[in-house]
Amino acid sequence: MTTLRTPDPPVAPPAPAARGRRGRPAGRRRKSQPEAFAFLTPWLLGVVALTVGPMVVSLYLSFTDYDMFTSPKWVGFGNFTHMFTGDDRYLQSVKVTLIYVLVSVPLKLTVSLLVAMLLNTRRGAGGFYRAAFYAPSLLGASVAAALVWRALFMGGGPVNEVLAFFGWHTPSWVDDPQFSLASIVLLGVWQFGAPMVIFLAGLKQIPAELHEAAAIDGAGAFRRFRHITLRMLSPVIFFNLVMEAIHAFQAFTPAFVIGGGRGGPADADLFYTLYLFEVGFQDFRMGYASAMAWVLLVVIAIVTAIVFRTAKLWVFYDDAEEKK
Repeated sequence: MTTLRTPDPPVAPPAPAARGRRGRPAGRRRKSQPEAFAFLTPWLLGVVALTVGPMVVSLYLSFTDYDMFTSPKWVGFGNFTHMFTGDDRYLQSVKVTLIYVLVSVPLKLTVSLLVAMLLNTRRGAGGFYRAAFYAPSLLGASVAAALVWRALFMGGGPVNEVLAFFGWHTPSWVDDPQFSLASIVLLGVWQFGAPMVIFLAGLKQIPAELHEAAAIDGAGAFRRFRHITLRMLSPVIFFNLVMEAIHAFQAFTPAFVIGGGRGGPADADLFYTLYLFEVGFQDFRMGYASAMAWVLLVVIAIVTAIVFRTAKLWVFYDDAEEKK
């Protein structure tokens, strides 16, 4: 009688020896760690010497009375108390800076978004127009741009000449306390190129099929803009809002040049950073200036934290929607 025998199953080859991550032996990985630290050492030394060290010294000086010529004298919270109780110019600088931030940032983001949408919808808007609109941002907050702006808005400048031609009132923009800050706000809004480019890149990522489908369903231009464009562009708006708010709080050069370096007429252009510069490098009250710098840092951190905290209410991400 013939017996059928089932063949033995094939024997799997032995597993390879365990190796380090990405196929590298653990010994070789440990050997490369000193090399990595050696390459990082110059950068770490630079951070400690140029960033961490000055911040620690500035924090110490903020609790002292220091004029750069005598030894620091410990005053505790005296500098911080004097800011809000005995320094009217400090309160004026806070007021001017807050007005500038609350007015210039929304205007700048609105103008940059509108221009980006215009460039995105026009087929003939090529690289030339994008470069032309971006050109003001290349100058940034430079002294040259501020000088040109001051010349444009002086009493007999080209802006007033054009207004006078149409029979409009021609104020002395840079010398009138009612209009001097407005001229600086216009300069900040004029430099809308950087957020415009970021908005344009975000608009390119929105599928045209969404707008077409919404139009077929009867949605008008405003509803498509509100429910499609703004919703899908909200992460880009969030990024631009944070960056522009931080830059606005730190604005210095336009106020220094247009305001003549002393805050303009009746301190109408006395920005926070301008007053900080005046206190620290003209009056040599380094302890008080250090305290002002730390207050500014805390305010920027709080504003940024608030924006991040509220982002979940108005910023929408595709990944988050898919997880839901």
